[in-house]
Amino acid sequence: MADIEKKPVKIVETILRDAQQSLIATRMPTEEMLPIIDKMDQIGYYAVECWGGATFDSCLRFLKEDPWERLRKLRQGFKNTKLQMLFRGQNILGYNHYADDVVEYFVQKSIANGIDIIRIFDCLNDVRNLETAVKATKKEGGHAQIALCYTLGDAYTLDYWKGLAKRIEDMGADSLCIKDMAGLLCPYPAVELVKALKEGTTLPIDIHTHYTSGMASMTYMKAVEAGADIIDCACSPLSLGTSQPSSEVMVKAFQGTPYDTGLDVEKMTEICDYFEPYKEEALKSGLLNPKVMGVNVNTLKYQVPGGMLSNLVKQLSDAGQADKLQAVLEEIPRVRKDFGEPPLVTPSSQIVGTQAVMNVLSGERYKMVPKESKKLAMGEFGQTVKPMDPEVQKKIVGDETPITCRPADLIKPQLAGFEKEMAQYKRQPEDVLSYALFPNVAKEYFEYRETQDTGIDKAKVKDGAYPV
Repeated sequence: MADIEKKPVKIVETILRDAQQSLIATRMPTEEMLPIIDKMDQIGYYAVECWGGATFDSCLRFLKEDPWERLRKLRQGFKNTKLQMLFRGQNILGYNHYADDVVEYFVQKSIANGIDIIRIFDCLNDVRNLETAVKATKKEGGHAQIALCYTLGDAYTLDYWKGLAKRIEDMGADSLCIKDMAGLLCPYPAVELVKALKEGTTLPIDIHTHYTSGMASMTYMKAVEAGADIIDCACSPLSLGTSQPSSEVMVKAFQGTPYDTGLDVEKMTEICDYFEPYKEEALKSGLLNPKVMGVNVNTLKYQVPGGMLSNLVKQLSDAGQADKLQAVLEEIPRVRKDFGEPPLVTPSSQIVGTQAVMNVLSGERYKMVPKESKKLAMGEFGQTVKPMDPEVQKKIVGDETPITCRPADLIKPQLAGFEKEMAQYKRQPEDVLSYALFPNVAKEYFEYRETQDTGIDKAKVKDGAYPV
């Protein structure tokens, strides 16, 4: 391998966001993170993914924490390392589209509070839903990384991915990510995909996958050899299963090769030693279920991400129909095909999964239709890669005419309205955004906060400005 040009692969560490989201439902409190930040900051990661995704909702809903305060504390601790977040395009971190003014303000405040890299994706790969977030990120001096939601299906050819990459580069993105949320990308298809993307764009390529199907480490190896620049990995205690490959293992695997990361495995194991007791506690308490740490090759058949699978199991158990899981798993690909073959990622995964559950439990397909399914059929989430089945669409929307424009074009500015609704709770500008995304959850948190001594001096709040 001596004749191969040196090209060190870069590592994004995910333990503070996606790893803990995938394995322990994003329940890691900030106080668990802070003591190890200094050591993590010395490793030399390309970035630490620590915010966005489900962390925001979980902070408010379950941990009774201010997600903005978490970000500020992380920024204070990580002096040498870029901080990265996951951003759901026009959905921001929620499940519905927001007006452009809310998206722009959220991006502004995310970067002002410490985020360097914003990974932006759309559940349908509809690039129109990425435009506002990308422009806002660039305006604020942030790094805009656009994620392609990887999935399988007739429409998802190499030419499709190559064309999408070109459109993303033209949009002004700084890098792109292959976001393989269900662990569907196998090693040799990864080689073909990376080479095709390299033909379509000059942007750096980040590979993000999950170990759910057991392929991830092999996929990373082949993708890097094919030219991928960055891989997402997780500190060993919260790696594998529905999480990412182990950071230390991947670093060791590339040692002595042209792709050598240059990172110190011994230093990295100190971080593992810190998180190991937390993992053991999570196993003991039931927060970490051993089932999510295994491998399930059926993932390749049903394309169900880990979080979606656990959600299906809960829905069926709550309905006293746990024995119907296999029938639902078999119905999911059929519903997905009816709905235009969308990738299964939040919120499309929840929409397809819930519809499949209702089809099975009701005994008649599309007899019961949740409002989210109707929104998807009406084009309110954007355009699917293939048209919906016309008969199914007609059954869902009746005589209504689906929209074809960018969904956010129909949403009037919302920020002032949200500000007015929550004025009594506001202590910092960011509170308006917490309320905008999760009104009821944020309100409960604000009321809880009123009972606590948070140390925020209300006298400092002037004209809606609280120092970041």
